Amino acid sequence: MPNAYAYIAFTPSVRAEQRRFGSADTYARVLSPERDDGGELGPREAAFLSARDGFFQATVSETGWPYVQFRGGAPGFVKVIDQWTIGYADYRGNRQYISVGNLRHDDRVSIIAVDYARQQRLKLWGHVRITEDADVVDLLRGGDGHPGERAIIIRIVAFDWNCPQHIPVRLSDTERDDEVARLQDRIAELERDLARKADFLREVSA
Repeated sequence: MPNAYAYIAFTPSVRAEQRRFGSADTYARVLSPERDDGGELGPREAAFLSARDGFFQATVSETGWPYVQFRGGAPGFVKVIDQWTIGYADYRGNRQYISVGNLRHDDRVSIIAVDYARQQRLKLWGHVRITEDADVVDLLRGGDGHPGERAIIIRIVAFDWNCPQHIPVRLSDTERDDEVARLQDRIAELERDLARKADFLREVSA
């Protein structure tokens, strides 16, 4: 089988556009039958997903319209269950239930997770299983104190590390505070160094 994400994403219409704009040969290699990758999460993907505090999730309605929703929580809210499976606890929001309704009709989902600080982006495709089993929900909830309504279990069928070009550099509050603390430590270190040099100059000039 070709690369898993190319097998899904490179439809005939997509390939036609690639030929039109001259990138078909570049991407032909990922469609090679000798390729068989991009479907099993490795340590890099697991670490990346476990560190995220949110991602964008796309579903499709019965009328064919895509619907994108943001899902967020403290880092670690996405649980990597094994190399093919991730999950998260789904909480009560505005009670429109658009994503859940779409997934009851069509279990396919697409996710984009972004690390803005490091300009990294991971795309995933998968099939969703929804469960209201309290034990499963509690396990994925991770003891954050909020009652989950359901658990979303995603069986990954493909992933791709997206091009980092055009990802803006942004820092979360935690990342910003860590950066400020690092700079403050560096300033204090430089001030101590300057003080030592000033003391030395006073001694040699006395």
